[in-house]
Amino acid sequence: MSDFAFLLLEIFIKCLLVLALLATLAGFATYAERKVLAYFQRRIGPDMVGPFGLIQLVADMIKLFTKEDIIPSNSQKLIFAIAPLIAAICAFVSLAAIPMLPEFTLFGHTIRPIIADINVALLFVIGTSGLCFYAIFLGGLASNNKYSIIGAARALVAIISYESVSALALVAVVMLVGSFSLIEINNYQSEGIFSWLIFKQPLAFVLFIIALFIETNRTPLCLTENEADIVSGYGTEYSGLRWGMFFIGEYTSMMAGAILVTLLFLGGFNAFWIIPGWVMMILKTSFVFFWYFWARAAFPQLRPDQVMKMCYLILIPLAVLNLLLTALAALV
Repeated sequence: MSDFAFLLLEIFIKCLLVLALLATLAGFATYAERKVLAYFQRRIGPDMVGPFGLIQLVADMIKLFTKEDIIPSNSQKLIFAIAPLIAAICAFVSLAAIPMLPEFTLFGHTIRPIIADINVALLFVIGTSGLCFYAIFLGGLASNNKYSIIGAARALVAIISYESVSALALVAVVMLVGSFSLIEINNYQSEGIFSWLIFKQPLAFVLFIIALFIETNRTPLCLTENEADIVSGYGTEYSGLRWGMFFIGEYTSMMAGAILVTLLFLGGFNAFWIIPGWVMMILKTSFVFFWYFWARAAFPQLRPDQVMKMCYLILIPLAVLNLLLTALAALV
C-alpha cells in the first residue's frame, strides 16, 4: 500500500473511531453522571437494568429512537429540524484538530492520534465549538414558544459574554507559548510537572474553567436550560431523536472541553515519571470530566443576573489584568 493510500485510510479510520468512541462515551457519561450524583445525594442510582444498571444505557437509547418525534405546527419546521444536527456536527468537528494521545508506531507507520494537525488548532477548536451556540439559538427561535425563545435569548447573551472570558484567558496562554498549535502547547509542558501551564497561568485556568461551564450548559452556570425552570428552555418543544442530538452534542462538547483543559493547562499527554503519556492523558481528562458532575452536585444554580454580573464585573476585568501581567512578564 502506498503512503498516500495509507494516509487516506488512516484519516478515514480516525474519523470513524472518533464518531463511534465519542458517541459511546457520551452515552456512558450519562450513566456515570447519574451514579456520581446518586453517590453525592446518598441515593442508589441506576441498578435495575443489567449488572450495576449498565444496560440502562441501551434502554435509554431504545427510548430515544422509538419515542414520538413531535414538530409543533406553528414552528419554523426546516430550522427546527436542522438545529439539533448543528449541535452534534459542530461538537464532533471541533475534535478534528485535538490531539487525543501521543503518537505511536503501527505496522511500521507512525500513527498520530489527531485527524488534522493544523498550526492554528486552538483557533479552529474554539471557533467550531462556539458554533454550537447557533444550534441552541436557532432551536429555541424556531420552536415559536415563548419559553424556548427566552432560553435561546439567555444563551445568546451568556455564551457571547463568556466567550470573551475564555478568549482572553487563552490569549495569555498563546502569548506564553508563542503558538496556536495544540501540539506545541503540549510540548511546552514536557519538562515536568512545574512546566504545566496551570502553575504559570493559574488565573487563566480558573477563568477558562468557569467559561467552559457556561459554554457546555452545565450547572451551576447553565442559563440555556436552567434546571430551576419548570420547562426545558430552548429544548422545550423537542422530543425523541432530535432531543437526543442536542444531548449528544452537549456531552461531546463536554469531552472536548475536558481534553482541551488537559492539553492547555495540565501537561497534556506527556509522560510523568514511569506513567506513560497515554495513561496520563486518560487520567487527567477523566478527572476534569468528573468536575462537571462534582459542581452539579455541590453548588446551587445561580440566577441569570448573578451569572452576568460575575462575567462583566469580575471575570472580564480579571482576564484583562491577567493578559496585561502576562505581556509585562514577556517583556521583562
